[in-house]
Amino acid sequence: MDARVETSKIDLSDNATFAHGFPHDHFTWAREHAPIYWHEPTAVTADGEGFWVMSRHDDAMAVMLDPVTFSSDKGGGRTGGGTGLKDEYQAGNFLNWSDDPRHQRLRSLVNKGFTNRAIHALEAELRRRTVALIEALPEKEPFDFVERFSRDLPLQAICLLLGVPQEDRAMLASWVDAGIAAPTPEIISREYAQHLSEYGARLIAKKRANLTDDILSTIIAARLEPGEDGSAGGPLTDRELLNFFMLLFAAGAETTRSAIGGGLKALMENPEQLERLRGADIGQMRVAVDEILRWTTPSIFKRRTATRDVDYKGHPIKEGDKVTYWEMSANRDAAVFDEPFRFDITRSPNRHVTFGFGAHVCLGASLARMEIRLSFAELLARIETFTAEGPIEWMPSNRLLGIRRMPLSIRRRSERRAATA
Repeated sequence: MDARVETSKIDLSDNATFAHGFPHDHFTWAREHAPIYWHEPTAVTADGEGFWVMSRHDDAMAVMLDPVTFSSDKGGGRTGGGTGLKDEYQAGNFLNWSDDPRHQRLRSLVNKGFTNRAIHALEAELRRRTVALIEALPEKEPFDFVERFSRDLPLQAICLLLGVPQEDRAMLASWVDAGIAAPTPEIISREYAQHLSEYGARLIAKKRANLTDDILSTIIAARLEPGEDGSAGGPLTDRELLNFFMLLFAAGAETTRSAIGGGLKALMENPEQLERLRGADIGQMRVAVDEILRWTTPSIFKRRTATRDVDYKGHPIKEGDKVTYWEMSANRDAAVFDEPFRFDITRSPNRHVTFGFGAHVCLGASLARMEIRLSFAELLARIETFTAEGPIEWMPSNRLLGIRRMPLSIRRRSERRAATA
């Protein structure tokens, strides 16, 4: 079959394509027959421009590990850029939409707050909150697992980390959810991003006047060193601080909840895996967490911009071209994973790319792993059965794929056991 005909049958720029989950059939075909192809623009494609699609693991790794050729900023002479399909004029100002040396200088500030010590200091409190959420779940009557658990725990965690009042978490999350679900080319629509921005500005002003023990306060108090490119050092501006808040809150609130919800769905569909995980020690649970991350891949693609003409495996990528690599597809690549469509909590090694690699590896990886580990350790220690009570509802987004609604009922264990992981 002509690859051009086959690849034209699906519009990866249309959020509606992902309304019922990830189009695995298309990407399975693409990995075999057209692992790198040019996606022509459609009526809904951001900026009216086509883009390259890379579906294999090795190609995703090649792009991630070459930030000089494949820019996260305004590469190729563009006036906008970033990691979504739409060119963003703010590229260069956000941590994940910047290149070195600015990216490294900004990241060094966040690293001061996102240390392993700071993350693990939260474990006892997050476990307490995890147990409290589980104890509050109704028994033998339907409820939405996303609303009652998988959405709320990451929200509580990121609010703890950033120093956001817990009573504001539901309002903030509703803005993020509505912004992602809105039929706009932005990752989060401008209307709801504005709500989040205005809230963040007020929070930053309060913290400037009264610094506390949280990551946002640490970033406010931190100072950039002067750059080798002549850029000035000193404190971050209000705009820079606001960019940090919006990135860290949205990422912390959204992606981990998708991994927890999608992980439980996978365990329910594979009951033998669920029983194997029940009572797992911390080492076994950590292996299982990586399989949950591979399986769910909440952030399903990233965009880069070519900074120069490059012949990549016979494909003429031009300076300024948009290049996308699809992590969800890479995480199902049979060249890397034995039986990639088998959910296996003992899979090791597990070379998933869910957190990225290279300069832009995910800052929150340790926190996400902890939240997922605590969630399943405590859920399985306290709940005997999980029963689906209706169809799940997916987030209609080609960038952040997750379960928006998941109706369940549960039956608790007659004997509550202490989690071992």
